[in-house]
Amino acid sequence: MALLRRFRKTFLFLLAVTGVGGDCALPGVARAQGVAPEYEVKAAFLFNFTKFVEWPPAAFIDEHSQLKICVLGENPFGKTLHSLMGEEVGGRRLSLMRIESLNNLESCHVLYVSRSERDRLSQILAGVRNAPVLTVGDMPGFIDQGGMINFILEGSKVRFDINQEAAERTGIKISSRLLALAKHVKGRP
Repeated sequence: MALLRRFRKTFLFLLAVTGVGGDCALPGVARAQGVAPEYEVKAAFLFNFTKFVEWPPAAFIDEHSQLKICVLGENPFGKTLHSLMGEEVGGRRLSLMRIESLNNLESCHVLYVSRSERDRLSQILAGVRNAPVLTVGDMPGFIDQGGMINFILEGSKVRFDINQEAAERTGIKISSRLLALAKHVKGRP
């Protein structure tokens, strides 16, 4: 829980001070063993993305269903994301799944595609193209191939681009507040 409070404080600090991203060397951010500071900040963003995204009702079995965050491929977050599980966002408890198979990707609500999956990226994104799955990555070409949010580094700052077209196609609504923080929004009128 202390780590979660630090994430919340870090995210609010990032928004207040920089307005758009995070400094990877922030003092006061807990260091999960073996996790680069970059991925601690990305984990905080990943958690907070769930607060600024609305999934269509059909994305959940019922009003008590969990919100599933899935990591496909190698897990760069270490145990950082595990500390967030059990928290509630929008009345739904978060759960974490690490997956390696391309089967049932549509059962995820947030799908983080690890860099280790770059050779299968087009296949992965095609598999969830019309499913209400928020796809997040941090590799070149992610947005152009149909991913929804892509982390980018600018020096030591973590920023992100958003593919609003891809989100809208699946019925996912991204808050205007999150869109305003993106470096680039594909599909913005």
